[in-house]
Amino acid sequence: MVDFDSLPPGATQQERALHVLETVFGYSSFRGHQGEIVQHVAGGGDALVLMPTGGGKSLCYQVPALLRAGTGVVVSPLIALMQDQVDALAEVGVRAAFLNSTQSFDEALQIERRLRQGDLDLLYVAPERLMTPRCLELLESARISLFAIDEAHCVSQWGHDFRPEYIKLSILHERFPQVPRIALTATADQQTREEIIHRLQLEDARQFVSSFDRPNIRYQIVEKANGRKQLLDFIKSEHPDDAGIVYCLSRKKVEETAEFLRGEGLNALAYHAGMDYALRTRNQARFLREDKIVMVATIAFGMGIDKPDVRFVCHLDLPKSVEGYYQETGRAGRDGLPADAWMAYGLQDVVQQRRMIDESEADETFKRVLGTKLDAMLSLCETLHCRRVHLLDYFGEPSSPCGNCDTCLTPPVSFDATVEVQKLLSTVYRVEQRFAPGHVIEVLRGIDGERVKQWRHDQLSVFGVGSDRGEAEWRAILRQVIALGLLTVDAENYSALKLTEAARPVLRGEQQVQLRRYRKPEKAKRSSQRSGFVETNLSSEEQALFEKLRWWRVETAREHNVPAYVIFHDATMREIAKARPQSLDALRHVTGVGEKKLETYGAQIIALIADMESAGT
Repeated sequence: MVDFDSLPPGATQQERALHVLETVFGYSSFRGHQGEIVQHVAGGGDALVLMPTGGGKSLCYQVPALLRAGTGVVVSPLIALMQDQVDALAEVGVRAAFLNSTQSFDEALQIERRLRQGDLDLLYVAPERLMTPRCLELLESARISLFAIDEAHCVSQWGHDFRPEYIKLSILHERFPQVPRIALTATADQQTREEIIHRLQLEDARQFVSSFDRPNIRYQIVEKANGRKQLLDFIKSEHPDDAGIVYCLSRKKVEETAEFLRGEGLNALAYHAGMDYALRTRNQARFLREDKIVMVATIAFGMGIDKPDVRFVCHLDLPKSVEGYYQETGRAGRDGLPADAWMAYGLQDVVQQRRMIDESEADETFKRVLGTKLDAMLSLCETLHCRRVHLLDYFGEPSSPCGNCDTCLTPPVSFDATVEVQKLLSTVYRVEQRFAPGHVIEVLRGIDGERVKQWRHDQLSVFGVGSDRGEAEWRAILRQVIALGLLTVDAENYSALKLTEAARPVLRGEQQVQLRRYRKPEKAKRSSQRSGFVETNLSSEEQALFEKLRWWRVETAREHNVPAYVIFHDATMREIAKARPQSLDALRHVTGVGEKKLETYGAQIIALIADMESAGT
């Protein structure tokens, strides 16, 4: 329960909200749209909130839940993370619990009893549990302050993370018409937004759309040569002592990549849906609780991960959509400090994704949607301009070149590739559109291998017309031509390349083609140039205190069995190190230190600072 007694009689809703924000969560002011959203929902209004990862979505329902009478119910698909979320709320004095399949019947019964008695501020429920008659009857027997539908993009059939149970959540509006609902997501293009509104019956909800920009993240996409080796070079040169996530498309590749990184001396763990549940859960817990771990995973990992100090997110395979890429890269740098989004991308990625779409059992409409989303992803990879501008434009947000992505820092060189593209298209035509990329490139380059001779393609007029360029260059050209829609990959015919209607004007010389000039992959070099943010610099004395606080936090987190960042974020400890508070009252004014944390840890921190002062540090 929040103590409002210290507020003057007749305090406004805004004053009460700020009181909760400061005394419970330790922040002196709301960011961006947070204040407006809190006021609107606390006043009983419905809302659709689009806010980037790390933008503070949780506060948008946590604060109203503490302002309104009753219990706030949070619908979340993140069963594996509910315990950590509840632990984090307990650390700031919020009475929170969850109901999901990991609990015994007696444990669930106890939570149900607390809900009926009004002894909970927040209750986390998985959508599968929520839809059961028992749970709906339980909610009807309790006083509910609000419903928060987290990860609301899961309702979209066209999205990258569809959950069938989410479609049924319109029942909340039907059975609890007087209870305000707030749907939240970090990832939704216009089509997904419309689907969220329609399926959750939020037509009258107020929409709050924050900037999607994460200026502290540097985006970099490199030509894939030896993906694993390039990944290793990147991590060792840029982030040798940092926590990060590496995404792979298949479970097998996850296992192999994690083993490779471990063999190279990195503390790498694997995570995918096919692993033993206990091992998967243990690896996730280690990633959250320990430092300097690289998690190699499929997209099954990451949603809801609140670890603030993930310094890099890498992709060894092409994501299926811009939404998926944006959400995955957004797990880096939640603390606002410098972070990297790095991807190795090559021709085989394009072929593989096209094949996966063609071979899927989805209907033709759905395949077209998937194809359109892949085209948008390829366009981001092949752009000659600022990646951030391209990325934000996808979400309908205008911007200007950022100076903090690879195309801004090392601008690509474009060239008139019309003749090269005509050679490529003509070769595809001459081999009767029946052969895969590797064969087409061999014919282009004049490589008279066994298969080329078998089909007598060494007798064609196009044999060797591209001998002036190497295989890697032709692969880069071919990849861009596919991205431009001049060629397509026929998955039903051994990945054969086929001409599209768009190729005709190019072949006739009626249309020119500009492409990125091939740049040979280079070994990653540590770069000190950073733009778009300010790094926090500590003096030697402040750094010593910061490190001492980190060690204290590790031990304290171990005792409480929670991730270290649940105790305090690095940003809060940096502020403590700079301020060196000598009293509890002085510590109270540090961002991130609420009343419960002040009561729990304040004396220890003041004593630690005093010990260092007396030691002359």
